Amino acid sequence: MIRPEITLAQLNQMNTGNMGEHLGIEFTGIGPDFIEGKLPVDHRTRQPMGLLHGGASVVLAETLGSLGASCCIDPATHYCVGLDINANHIRGVKEGFVYGRLLRCCTLVKPPRCGKSASQMSKINSSVSAA
Repeated sequence: MIRPEITLAQLNQMNTGNMGEHLGIEFTGIGPDFIEGKLPVDHRTRQPMGLLHGGASVVLAETLGSLGASCCIDPATHYCVGLDINANHIRGVKEGFVYGRLLRCCTLVKPPRCGKSASQMSKINSSVSAA
């Protein structure tokens, strides 16, 4: 569950000075169990053939997943990083935005080894809109 004190403005502030800001990722929605964001399809995110670079859409997913996980824990005692990501690029896009939604945030999974870490599994859906 996303900590209730986290605001959309705080999410966008966390996204400054890093790759998310460089690529133009903007958080657009937040709720108890989701975070939404968008990525522009422009000169920063296109590959040489003029289509959205697959890596850019993965950056959107990773940004939603990592920041979403970070919003579920106590940042004074823990931190979150991505461990694994899988993406399927169904169709190309030349302009507009890619929208992402982090779903089922913070489902805790018992770690397979001893230690003080735990894993979180999240599902991130994305869609495309031309402008």
